[in-house]
Amino acid sequence: MALTAGIVGLPNVGKSTLFNAITKSTIEAANYPFATIEPNDGMVEVPDKRLDNITELIVPKKTIPTTFEFKDIAGLVKGASKGEGMGNQFLSHIREVDAICHVVRCFEDSSITRYNDEPVNPVSDIETINFELIIADLDVVDKRLARIEKKALATKDKEALYEVGILKKIQEVLMKDLKANQADLSKEEIAFIKHFGLLTMKPMIYVANLSEDEVANPTSSENFNKVVEYANNEGASVVPICASIEMDVAMMDKEDQMMFLEDIGLEESGLDALIRKAYDILNLKTYFTAGVQEVRAWTFIDGMKAPQCAGIIHTDFERGFIKAEVMSYDDLMTYKSEQACKENGRLRIEGKEYIVQDGDIMHFRFNV
Repeated sequence: MALTAGIVGLPNVGKSTLFNAITKSTIEAANYPFATIEPNDGMVEVPDKRLDNITELIVPKKTIPTTFEFKDIAGLVKGASKGEGMGNQFLSHIREVDAICHVVRCFEDSSITRYNDEPVNPVSDIETINFELIIADLDVVDKRLARIEKKALATKDKEALYEVGILKKIQEVLMKDLKANQADLSKEEIAFIKHFGLLTMKPMIYVANLSEDEVANPTSSENFNKVVEYANNEGASVVPICASIEMDVAMMDKEDQMMFLEDIGLEESGLDALIRKAYDILNLKTYFTAGVQEVRAWTFIDGMKAPQCAGIIHTDFERGFIKAEVMSYDDLMTYKSEQACKENGRLRIEGKEYIVQDGDIMHFRFNV
């Protein structure tokens, strides 16, 4: 599943440090934890203890995690929606991603220059970028309405009138400086206008960059609490990180990472938390294939049926799908082997209408 989260932020908020931590996380790489695609693209593995546990049971020749892509989006300044700085390039890059990770700095540091020479104000920073996204979307909506509204009203074309109705709802919220995803739209209406690539329809994660002293107890930061309050008002998520700590962690092997994080009071790295949250907001789930040759995790979108999930491995699997042998991760952990699952009636055969569940362990039968 080639889904991507774009990392955005104003100058000197920690965005580049975070992305550098993502790219440095390949140091001690084994199998496929990370690959650099381009200088501003990075692929990281999705942390999943279930994959480790399946590997311990089956002892395959290799284990391959599922992955998630981050894109470092640079060039934002105030006025980006009007083409200021690298505004047009910035906005076009955001249109290409599926979710937005918006990094904001929540701590003061006299050695770090603020882009506007004012005290740190994460809510103001958030509003600056969101305003640019809203204005860009309003321009798209206004131009589309100008092209089709009169024709729709004159011809009474049902589809055109339906589109006008949706665009009017979005236009109304955008003109109130709200995001398009805050409009009262049904799932069908959202699907209908998806091809417009509206920036403020994309799910948003606010990444609160905290100081080293605050990250283990984020709510001790007044600025962090302000970000959480803002995010709650628009139904967005917040992930606390310390970008400088993420750089330190990225340079360590896994064993040292865990010891270091425990010493500073963290259960996991901010990057792992961010990957999980990005995975969640895009409704992504994981199924597994498991055998002595290879244990592998695969990403799918929640609600996919068995043939579609088979097609993630190879299009031939979907085209020639016959059935799937399925057992759950929990059952494998309980019975300790595929054979034991089968003997206890926990290995089942599913057909084309089966909706794959998170944690399913699957073997596809197909014929092309």
